[in-house]
Amino acid sequence: MSASRHSGITDELGPDEPEPAREGSDGSDLLAALLDGMDAALCAFDADGVVTHWNREAERILGWTAAEAVGRPGFAGWAVRSADAEEVEARLMSAMDAPGRQVNEFALLTKDGGRVLVRTQSAAVRGPDGKPAGVYCAFSEVHAQIDLERSIALSEALLEDASWGVVLVDADLRPTVVNAHAARALGAGRTSVLGRPLGELLAQGVEELESALTHVLAEGAPPAPAELWVSVRTPEGERRRCWRSGFVRLASPLAEEPVPLGVGWMFQDVTESRQGEQDASLLRFRAQQLHRAARAAAECEDPAEAVTVHLDFALAGFADHALIDRVADGTANTEAEGAARVRLVRIAATPSGAPGPSRLAGQAGLPVRYGEGHPAVQSVERSGSVRASAGSVGAEKARAWALSRQWSADTVHALCTVLRSRGRTLGAVTFLRGAGRTAFERSDAMYAEDVAAHIATALDLSALLGDDH
Repeated sequence: MSASRHSGITDELGPDEPEPAREGSDGSDLLAALLDGMDAALCAFDADGVVTHWNREAERILGWTAAEAVGRPGFAGWAVRSADAEEVEARLMSAMDAPGRQVNEFALLTKDGGRVLVRTQSAAVRGPDGKPAGVYCAFSEVHAQIDLERSIALSEALLEDASWGVVLVDADLRPTVVNAHAARALGAGRTSVLGRPLGELLAQGVEELESALTHVLAEGAPPAPAELWVSVRTPEGERRRCWRSGFVRLASPLAEEPVPLGVGWMFQDVTESRQGEQDASLLRFRAQQLHRAARAAAECEDPAEAVTVHLDFALAGFADHALIDRVADGTANTEAEGAARVRLVRIAATPSGAPGPSRLAGQAGLPVRYGEGHPAVQSVERSGSVRASAGSVGAEKARAWALSRQWSADTVHALCTVLRSRGRTLGAVTFLRGAGRTAFERSDAMYAEDVAAHIATALDLSALLGDDH
């Protein structure tokens, strides 16, 4: 059965004119085929309100076939309730006299007696003389339309107003869409990051991110968010951030088989909370190390051995090497005017180049050849902590920088802290970090001062007992 009947909407031939051949070339048959192939529900009415067209999507939604619908005078008594028929017909047919399209929402009846809320778009159909000849109406279930509108609204909100980053990455792992939040997090404009490799945006962590994106493309979304530490390149320098990231694989909804379009990457900056947790965990660990060191040192019969015990416990997770230098004359009076230049004697050190416990040294009592302004000397003179770093220089310059200060060749960062006990300056302890480690921070200096207080007590006790070291 055709989706339409021969009517004045499609035929404007006069009564004396011959009709064209209907086999294979009838315009109404072509129109019916086109209407049946569309995804939207379509129907049409002539100027008297009689149904002239009814396509398959309309049949799917309401259950009425074209044979049952075409030729009926409006929707009254079958597609709408009798009480609503007059109002529905008036709203639909009013499109004949109105410019453009009219949008309405009302309930239609299905063939099995159910009710479906639909949204309609109606417009006038005009004949060759330009006068209204009927109305066509496209309609769809409202919940489907609302779902579509919600999807569009959600997409726009994610890309404009979301308080977390949203990046759409194509199959080549290059950004194709970036929302405002993500652009700020990446330190660039929304359009300037499009199509660029992620390695140009991130200094560190790009391998982990690309690995995650590749996995999602191949296997689908992971079951839980992942936390990625990255360093972002910005005009002000690199910024280390922790992003809690979720991933979804994007596939074309139009293909029969899933065709990957890329990955949707959503992330939220949790750097402050994670940094706070790490700092709290680090403080707990360091407090435990100080407690363990005090218990182990209490069991040492030789106070000099207690000095190295404190040093060994302090190194765990804190530094690569450590040195203890004692003032050559026993104590230093740094407050006296014209005080002589401080001379320091090495009394303990960790082995350089190989792991192992700290060892006592300095039986000869010869001063270490520290140059003027050496960080260890400064810490004694200032009675505080001094931090030093080779900076961003080449490996050879960093090596020369370390050796000139009498430190192991692989040293890049140093922290020197004064040793004081009972109001007297006894020397300095130096902690060293190699390449690949971060520079010492203020919180590190506070921990080093706690360690130095325990070492100074043991060192002072060793001197009171007449220990040679």
